[in-house]
Amino acid sequence: MWQHCALLLSLSLLPVVSGGADSKGVTTSLTTKWASTPLLLEASEFLAEESQEMFWDFVEANQNIKGEHDDTDQAYYDLIVKRASALLSTVQLNMLKFALSLRAYSATVQSFQQIASNEPPPSGCSAFFNVHGEKSCDTEKLTALMETAAERPKPYLFKSDHRFPGSNPDIPVVILYAEIGSSEFTMFHQLMLSKANKGLATYVLRHYLASPSSHRVYLSGYGVELAIKNQEYKAKDDTQVQGAEVNATLMGENDPVDEVQGFLFGKLKTLYPELKEQLKELRKHLVESTNEMAPLKVWQMQDLSFQTAARILAAPSSDALNVMRDLSQNFLPRLGPSLKQWSALRYVKRWKRTRSSLRELWDCSLETLLSSSTDYT
Repeated sequence: MWQHCALLLSLSLLPVVSGGADSKGVTTSLTTKWASTPLLLEASEFLAEESQEMFWDFVEANQNIKGEHDDTDQAYYDLIVKRASALLSTVQLNMLKFALSLRAYSATVQSFQQIASNEPPPSGCSAFFNVHGEKSCDTEKLTALMETAAERPKPYLFKSDHRFPGSNPDIPVVILYAEIGSSEFTMFHQLMLSKANKGLATYVLRHYLASPSSHRVYLSGYGVELAIKNQEYKAKDDTQVQGAEVNATLMGENDPVDEVQGFLFGKLKTLYPELKEQLKELRKHLVESTNEMAPLKVWQMQDLSFQTAARILAAPSSDALNVMRDLSQNFLPRLGPSLKQWSALRYVKRWKRTRSSLRELWDCSLETLLSSSTDYT
């Protein structure tokens, strides 16, 4: 049932967009395709999630609310909250108010309405009952339909159906389609209760609105994306790229990796400041040609890890971390081809010599420590 409700909701959202002629602001509202459902029925579904006992107590207290409020929306809402407060805690009551404001249970009520419309309802009936496939709104026919119910298959009951407690599964199933709080509901409800309390019928209640509202449900908590295209086309010369439009990654003067395909642009800019613009163009051309992702040969990739380490060690100490970060983030797509030009042999040899020296120092310290321990003993 809940999957059915979710599918119905997802397929039935209607966006309503409005905007004033003198304003550029856009106001968007979401409404459903189904009619607005009574808050009393939505509140009953909230209580049904808490427990079926609460649901039936709420139904008993709201059999007919006509004349108990002044027909305003505020008075109707206040009456619902007042009746629910007798069954719910303060926290639960606040959750009910929140659920009613979001219309969270409107889809559930509508699902019962759709089930009733598929019966379909008997002509001229504002409320009706179904006894194993036979429908009627004439209460005098109920007993006769129950007596012959065994000759017909039992109806399928949904998980969300409201069954009166204590029903015997072997007795006939009577499904009442009616609107809680209406004047017709009291008569049908009391008749079904008498049959259920005597153990003659399994009483099932489903919501049904004989005269649905003409208004739609406004939904809260849903996002709307508006794709608005500017139809004012502007002519622009894109042959000259200036200022902030230059790619900072490609043309940044503070780029820590100042070497591109063997050219050290940091030093070149220092030695030839008058050629700064020409060096920028050359660097841009070299970087773009590097980004073409030319495939590396197998033998070129054998020492890339050592060549990367060599590139980091060759950088100034103040830029070493920046170089390592740039290499790790833009390794193969941007810097892989240029790293193959670096000779890592001397740096590897230096590292081996350092490791060997540390090893000798450790062995010497360990030998001294052991000899001292022997002398002490």
